[in-house]
Parts: sequence; structure tokens; C-alpha cells
Amino acid sequence: MPGIALFFASLLAASGAVAAPKIYTYLDAQGLRHYTDVPDNNRYRLLILSPNDRTVSGERYDLRRLARASQYDSIIEHAAVSAAIEANLLRAVIVVESGFNSRAVSKRGAVGLMQLMPATASRFGVRNAYDARQNVHGGALYLKFLMDHFGQDMRLALAAYNAGEAAVERNGRQIPPYSETMAYVPRVLKIYRMLAQTRAT
Repeated sequence: MPGIALFFASLLAASGAVAAPKIYTYLDAQGLRHYTDVPDNNRYRLLILSPNDRTVSGERYDLRRLARASQYDSIIEHAAVSAAIEANLLRAVIVVESGFNSRAVSKRGAVGLMQLMPATASRFGVRNAYDARQNVHGGALYLKFLMDHFGQDMRLALAAYNAGEAAVERNGRQIPPYSETMAYVPRVLKIYRMLAQTRAT
């Protein structure tokens, strides 16, 4: 997809090469991270992915991997069509989950581009979670299931992707009050919107 590699590179380099909204963030006294594209106080700082930032899997972002993200375009597009879900939503999840590292493994045992837990991988027919095609297809099916389960509410689907659907249900179908999940949802949504804008330009 034209422009996607440039977009990912710009996240790291803050080159301004892609016309996309900037994201600002700050950590409050309770340890909750806040995100906005319109900062209303001086606590906010521009959020730029840097080699020191980490994915959900715990890996540092790698400019070379992000620059080569287009190698997965056909896999992502095919998985999106097969699962009837937006390709840019898959891309945004992959950026946050693994930074396009197909060999990423989290401390909790989540694996691959979309950081599938073994039970989730098995549930959606993934035999080899390190295989990019199987991983993305399994992740796409899981996201589609979550979107359907939570009435097409993308925020809740993403919260469930991060914390598990049971956690969202236990919290009255609200985003669970876990610091990681509360940061994860807006982070994925911002990248998703930025990707959508990039594609439109």
C-alpha cells in the first residue's frame, strides 16, 4: 500500500512527511496515561514512537521492521477481506502489539504479529502462530468475533483484544480499569485513524 511504509517511518522519525494528526500524552499522578490530538494543558507531550518505546509484546520499535511493513500488505488485505474487518484496524493492532515483528513473544506467551495467546490461536485455527499468514488470519477472525460480540463497538473490541472479553464483561461492558488496557485502546485507535487519513491523502 503506497504511503504506509512512509507513515510508519514518520512515526519514528517525526519527519512530518505524512499529513497526520499528532498525538500528545501525559502520565497523571494515579499512573494513568492520557492521550489527545488537542492538548489542553502543558502536561501533554508530543508522542513519537522512538527506538526506546515498546510494543505490548515488550519489544522495542525497530525502524527497519516498520519500513518493511508493506511486505505484509497482501496477507493483511486478504485476512481483512476473509474476516470482513478493516485492514487498517489490523495494521494498527499489529503496530501496537508487535511493531511488525513476526517473532515477537510476550512475557505472557502471546506470539507473532498480532500477539495471539495459545488458546486464542487454537480457537481460531492457528497451528503455527509464528507464521505471519496464519497469525494475521487468526487475529483478524478474533477481532471480527469481538466486534460482533460487542455490537461493533471498536473501543470495547480492542479492550477485549488486550484484556480478554471476560474482563470487559465483568466491568459492565466498559473498558477495564487496567492501565495497560486504558492506554492500549486510544493508542490503537489513533494509529488506525492516522492510517485511514494517510490512505486518503
